[in-house]
This record gives sequence, C-alpha cells and structure tokens, in this order.
Amino acid sequence: MTAIIGLDFGTTNSVISLLDEEGRSTTARFALGGEELEVFRSVLCFWADTARGNALRHEAGPAAIEAYLEDPLASRLIMSMKSHLATSSFTETRIFGRAYSLEGLIALFLRALLGAAGEPAPDALLVVGRPVRFVGETADDALAERRLRTAFAEAGRPALHLALEPQAAGTRFAATLDGPAIVLVGDFGGGTSDFSILRFDPAGNGVTALGHAGVGIAGDALDYRIIDKVVSPALGKGDTYRVMGTDLPVPPAFFSNFAHWHRLSMMRGPKTLREIGEVARLSADPSKLRHLITLIEDEAGYGLYRAVSGAKAALSGADHTRLVFEHEGFHVDAEVTRADFERWIAPELGRMAQAIDAALADAGLEAGDVDRVFLTGGTSLVPAVRRLFDKRFGAERVAGGGEFVSVAEGLALIGRQFVLQ
Repeated sequence: MTAIIGLDFGTTNSVISLLDEEGRSTTARFALGGEELEVFRSVLCFWADTARGNALRHEAGPAAIEAYLEDPLASRLIMSMKSHLATSSFTETRIFGRAYSLEGLIALFLRALLGAAGEPAPDALLVVGRPVRFVGETADDALAERRLRTAFAEAGRPALHLALEPQAAGTRFAATLDGPAIVLVGDFGGGTSDFSILRFDPAGNGVTALGHAGVGIAGDALDYRIIDKVVSPALGKGDTYRVMGTDLPVPPAFFSNFAHWHRLSMMRGPKTLREIGEVARLSADPSKLRHLITLIEDEAGYGLYRAVSGAKAALSGADHTRLVFEHEGFHVDAEVTRADFERWIAPELGRMAQAIDAALADAGLEAGDVDRVFLTGGTSLVPAVRRLFDKRFGAERVAGGGEFVSVAEGLALIGRQFVLQ
C-alpha cells in the first residue's frame, strides 16, 4: 500500500499522522525543551543574523518559539497564518524590509513541518484538512482553498487531497464503533468551529456525509474576550482623549486588533504606531497607551497569548483563576471567574449553537436522530461549549478524545480509503 500523510495545518498547532505501506499508523513527534510533543506550533520567527552580515534567518514551530524567546526585541513572530487565508485584502507583509506573500509564509512553515517529521516520502499520498468555513466575517472560502493549495505547491507538495476537518475526526471516531450510527462531529480549532453529520456503517458503505456547517470562531475568539475584558482596559480601552476641547473615546479598533492574535503582528507598522502615539499624547492617561505601544513594538504577544490561554484552560477545571502577565512595567494580576468568562463568550456560544442547527438542517435531521456526538479540539474542553451538546443531545451520547491529533489521524485514514478504491 502507498504511504499516506494526514496533515492537519492548524491556526495554533499542526499535526502529522503517517500510515506506512503496511498500514501502520504513527503520529510525528517534535522536540521542545527536552520533551517530545505530537503538535508543532503553527508559528514562524524571523531575525537578522548580525554574525552573518544581518542575513535574514527564520525558524518554525518549537524552534521558532525558542529563537523568539532568546531575543524578542530583535525578532518578528508570525502567528495564526491560517486565519488570513480567506481575507482578500491581505496579500503580503514586510519582514525586516523584505516582502512575503501569505502563501510564501505558509510554504516556509510547511517545509519546516515536513522536515521536522522526517521528510515523509515525496510520493506519499498527502491528505490535508480544511475547515467547513474559514475565519473571517466576510471569508472567501474559495480563495482560502486556492491559497492553501498554492502554499503546498510552493512547499514542494503540489499533489494533495483536501478533506473537511470534522469529517476526518469523525472517520477516526468511527473506528471505535461496532455498529451503524449517525454521528455529529464537532471540531474546534484555534480559528474555526466545524460540524459534520455523518452516517457510519462499519459493515457496509463506510462513511456517508449527511450535512455540514461551520463558523469562523473558536479558541482564539474566546481568548479575545479575556483580553478585551481584563487586559485592554489597563491599556486605555474605554478612556478618552481631548481634541479641540472635546473628549473623544480612544479608538476601539486599537484594542480589537490587539486582542486578535492574527492581527497583532500587523500593528507594528509605522502608521498604526504613530496613530496610537498621537492619541496617547492627548489621552487622559497617556501611560496606558504607551504600554500598548511597548507591547506591540516588543512583540510581547506570545507571552500574553500563553498567559491568557493558560487562564482559559484553568477555567475548564476550576471556578476561578488568576491572569498574571508582566512586561516592561505593565502588570496585570486579575481574578477571572468561570461565571464571568461564560458571560463574556455568550455571543460565540450563540453562533456555535446556530452552526449546530445549520448542520442538522443541512442533513435534514432533528437532534433526536443523532446517535452519537464526538467532540475534538482544545475548545471542546471548555465546560460551556460541552454543555451546548449535553443539553441538545444528552450527555450520555456525547464523547471526546484525541483533542489534538484526531483530525490528522482521520485524514490519514481517509487517504487509505482513496488508495483502496
């Protein structure tokens, strides 16, 4: 049998599952700080190497994080690249004076990811996941898919099959079933939440897709709420600045962009920093906006990201936690309760619920027709998200597992179906 690569390119993490010619399955593992992880962080770090005449260098994944932490002020960290795929206005960014297209950045990352996985055979069948709906209020899904294919071609892998991420997770879950079932699969990534309703018949036709729906919000959107409510007010959100004797609100766009990981690195442009500086000069409390400028200039987003995502994860197992973050005189030490967090994310929960309804409608089914529910992805561990499914389908029908690897493993299994056809 042909070797198969299942590749889950994620907003936050990426995973590779390999099926060899004998049908043996393994998940690629990556070294980080003496540990071996099944996930490869979807990040790039660029810096100018002074020892080599300021030659531009880059690393990806765990090595990118290590390079960034060595010298954050002299580095440029690129995160959440997948979140830009469906945005037609994003064509390129300049890094240390050099222009990079989005496809080019993703290609750099993919080459590093495949290299870290041991350079799987170039003739292996490659199956790559894509969300049902890409990120963005006006997301162009067709554009996103074309860009994704272009990035893989630039990375040296032009031949690939695309499969829906929730369908891949469902295919992996189907291996645990011993009889026919209609299964709703919820796949929660960093940028998207996707739902597929599938009919599994282990003894017959395998997997039949009945309906799909998705929404361009997930883990990053929940992180945004924590930043917006806890961090941004300490950076000037809600303050005023005075122009010609009139008090005006500090522009909310400063904080909307700052709180979205995939927009943060784009705020380092001179025009944006100059605008924030002008408002700071006229602000009632200039120090807050000056802290905002420092956080942007110093590329402090990764440290803030870790603190916020850590607080969110802690709330999955506790009623309250503390969000602690400090950088260059800016200090946050605030209690965050699960009750407050669930109130803040109510809009996102509502949109997820609408997407579940849309998947059922697309399949022409009612909630009672669903035999099992399988949830995967880190956001599925958030209690309020889990309750959406427990209330709708009954807790006894809801299961989870393989939160970070099930999509990649399912993609490889889908590849095996292609080979056997």
